[in-house]
Amino acid sequence: MRTIAIDMDGVLADVYRQFIDMHFRETGERLNPEQLKGLTEKEAFPYLYTHVNSEGFFKNAPLIPGAKKALENLSAKYRLFIVSAATEFPLSLTEKQAWLNLHFPFISWKQMVFCGSKEIIQTDIMIDDHFKNLDTFSGESYLFTQPHNALTSPGKHKRVHSWAEVENILLHHSYLTKTE
Repeated sequence: MRTIAIDMDGVLADVYRQFIDMHFRETGERLNPEQLKGLTEKEAFPYLYTHVNSEGFFKNAPLIPGAKKALENLSAKYRLFIVSAATEFPLSLTEKQAWLNLHFPFISWKQMVFCGSKEIIQTDIMIDDHFKNLDTFSGESYLFTQPHNALTSPGKHKRVHSWAEVENILLHHSYLTKTE
């Protein structure tokens, strides 16, 4: 069975919506994702490190539309691993596990990988929103569109804009039937 490493923040958890909501509560300014295109997360959200180090930030992040259904469907054909560079933010470790348990009860603790660098990950496929994780990956890579990467060419990675698109590629693509 082929394996997939799936990033959490920006791919499963809608941290952009979380940042935008927190920014509004703190400043009264409502940011539009369109105006954030091309900006790094740090440029877009001046209080980024305050937010990600706040209790509840990761535990309360909203789910990206279609993620739960897609992972349920993908888990029938692939071995899934949620891979998150979580050790940079120590508070996030237990919150991320609680969040995954809540939203993806079919993902076991054995399929949750919390790390610093993802360069050691050796699955067949990786889905992530950051080039720093995909560029060191030797398998098939998919860049999940988020404002910070929206204006950048995906290069050697395939760009995906939604979980419906991921499902269409990975569940209905011709190579799936060739390798089963």
